Amino acid sequence: MTTLAPSAASSSSSTPYLLDPPARFRDLVASEWIKTRSLRSTPWALAFITLFVIGSAAVATLADKAAGSEPGSFLAYDSFSSPGYMTLMLFAGSMGALTVVSEYSSGLIRTTFAAVPARGAVVLAKAVVTALLWTAVGTAAALGSFLVSQAILNGHGAAVAITHPDVFRPLLASALLAPVCALTGLGLGVLIRHAAGTMLATVFGLLMLAPMFSESNRWSADVKHTMVSSAWARLVQTYEPNPDSLGYSATLPGAWAVFALWPLIAIALAVVVVRRRDV
Repeated sequence: MTTLAPSAASSSSSTPYLLDPPARFRDLVASEWIKTRSLRSTPWALAFITLFVIGSAAVATLADKAAGSEPGSFLAYDSFSSPGYMTLMLFAGSMGALTVVSEYSSGLIRTTFAAVPARGAVVLAKAVVTALLWTAVGTAAALGSFLVSQAILNGHGAAVAITHPDVFRPLLASALLAPVCALTGLGLGVLIRHAAGTMLATVFGLLMLAPMFSESNRWSADVKHTMVSSAWARLVQTYEPNPDSLGYSATLPGAWAVFALWPLIAIALAVVVVRRRDV
């Protein structure tokens, strides 16, 4: 009677299982993009907010009593009106938050993290998709607002060309406002995880906090200038503040820094927190 050699028996039982390779980051980005575009409401919502911002610029331009003044004097008011862009901030921040809050509410986030244990990579993939999507939306809204307003002003001899030196900075700032708010909302969504709390924090942080502070006192002005809405208002301002005024004005480098730091801090905190806590 023959028996198996110990080495043969052990080798057959100790054969390692083949493990699936870890998901590549581009696969995670593709997955998040599929989640985003699979929602039928997404293209309609993005089209609505884009048209709303452009329409608000047209309304502001038509209502401008000084449309016949010096070209470029009312560029910020006409092309980048506050009502349209405040609504864009609210919309982008809320949609960015819903990108992750909806998964926490439905429990899908557990499935996602079970499939991809690298939770930080999942958050970064969501951030990449959110940044690209809302940069496209912000660019379309900003460019459309500028072109529509200048087409109206052209009949009054007050239009400026897109190559005008005062155009690029407001145009760029208005295009980047959407991804800045969307990424901030995304980061808050990961940190808070609850829909109502996240929406409240997003609206309060992006829109309601800045008007509570004035520029008459130095400390109050410093706090106000750290807000996204105040930074955007400074960046679209085409005239230099009066140095003899009683208020404290924000600087352009400081405003750009606010644009960069808000989304970076929000996403960095989200990555750190999601790695350290349970779902």
